Amino acid sequence: MKEKSVGMELRCLNHLVRRYVESSAIKQKVDKMTGTNGWIIGYLSEHADQDIYQKDLEQHFSITRSTASRILSLMEQKGLIQRQSVLSDARLKKLVLTQKALEVSEMMKQDAHYLEENLIKGFTNEELDNFYNYIMRMKENIKNLKAESRTDPTKK
Repeated sequence: MKEKSVGMELRCLNHLVRRYVESSAIKQKVDKMTGTNGWIIGYLSEHADQDIYQKDLEQHFSITRSTASRILSLMEQKGLIQRQSVLSDARLKKLVLTQKALEVSEMMKQDAHYLEENLIKGFTNEELDNFYNYIMRMKENIKNLKAESRTDPTKK
């Protein structure tokens, strides 16, 4: 009998999820409408309760100032964001999603929710709790493994 591999099964599941996301109708629509701006829309939507500035995007996405400036200018032209002054410092402009971008964000959230519902279909709450606990333990195991000195795994 063939030996099972948790790592391989997780990798395969990851590929299946990625393939679904990449081929979903909503992803195709978002890409056509916004190019790679979906990531920024998602980030701004997730942080709607905070003032987000260009420098925050530069740090979060590890992009240069010129790249961020160019992307944000294009997003403004497309009607996806607005730069609004803040009272505390007239030089700062916070980034705010427009109604158009909020609609894109909502479509992305609905698609993610649909995927999640289908991933967990048929599982009981207890099974899901166990699953999350297993995943957390595996993540902790990997963190601990990385913390250990790099030795030959064949020598125990």
